[in-house]
Amino acid sequence: MSATSGVRRSGRAYALQLLYARDNADTDVATLATPWAEAFELEVDGEAMAFARALVAAAAERAAKIDELVIGSSKNWRLERMSRVDRNILRLGTTELVAFPDVPVKVVINEAVELAKQFGTAESSAFVNGVLDRIATAVGRNSEA
Repeated sequence: MSATSGVRRSGRAYALQLLYARDNADTDVATLATPWAEAFELEVDGEAMAFARALVAAAAERAAKIDELVIGSSKNWRLERMSRVDRNILRLGTTELVAFPDVPVKVVINEAVELAKQFGTAESSAFVNGVLDRIATAVGRNSEA
């Protein structure tokens, strides 16, 4: 794993935690990222923190569109019925697919699946994989190698 991918992986994990907190309080968590990391003595380096802030800000900016894509691509699942972890991993992955075109689709989906394995249930990784694959198709990023 390269240094950049390690930084981004760490940033994604922290962004997930911030989105999870935002889901509970609907707060502008992007601006609170650094103070929270310090208050909770989290080890998040500067580059990972910047990436996490960028992800969370992009997710907040596009919240309605992202939720629409998640709902449209998750067959028979209402957003509020999904586990909060799965819902926010999907939001994070969808944000990357929509707002970070420099990140390959395979990387977005693989990273989201890894987060689901780490923070979700036994079924989370398959659910996240399937939904993000459909979202990638819906936003026209399915043909990438």
